[in-house]
Order: sequence, then structure tokens, then C-alpha cells
Amino acid sequence: MAGSPSPLTTHVLNIAMGTPGSNMALSLYQQDPSTSAWDLITTGTTNNDGRCPGLITQQLFTPGVYKLHFDTAQYWASMGETSFYPYVEHIQRELEIKCDEPIHCLTHRRKRQPQQQQCSI
Repeated sequence: MAGSPSPLTTHVLNIAMGTPGSNMALSLYQQDPSTSAWDLITTGTTNNDGRCPGLITQQLFTPGVYKLHFDTAQYWASMGETSFYPYVEHIQRELEIKCDEPIHCLTHRRKRQPQQQQCSI
């Protein structure tokens, strides 16, 4: 998918450590409007900057409902940590393709304070 930039981008940030969320596995799905089932479009891994360039080509990026699935459990396990959330999903409802600007999805995990009992993303 080299050449033209992807019309859909993501940038994972590990704000607990103050670094990009590199080497996180992710999957991109599009919802079938007739069955509501999720069809896998592609999989990828974030680069050293926490981005996953080339997720989808302009030709395949059609109007619809998209979901990005981030494998957070595997990401944190690779650093010897546990994850409150085994995965994070970002769903973009009824995405209409009307402009040349890329759509950017951002997900992050906040550093848990010692006195808090729960995590937030």
C-alpha cells in the first residue's frame, strides 16, 4: 500500500510511559450493512512512532461503519505488564467519505494513580 497515504490513520500513545505505542497489533473491520457482521479488511502493527501507515487504500475506503480493534493485552504483556482491557475497539459510525483529509483515530491509556481503583482510556 505504499505510494499514496492511507485515508484512515491511527496514532497509539502510551501516555503512562510517555512514548508512542509501538508494536501494537490492530485489525480494521467494516460492517456489512445487510447483516451487521464485521468483515475483516486488514491487520497491521504500529510502527516505532505508534502509527500504522497504509491501513487501507483510497479505493477500498468506501462509506460505511468501520471498527479498529487494538490488541492491548498482547501489547502490555510484551512489556511485562497486565492490561485492564484485553482489547480496545474504536467504532466510527456511518463514515461518509467527502473530503481529501485523512480520518485520524486516537486511543490511549492514562497512567493509573496509586489511590485510584480503576483505569480509564
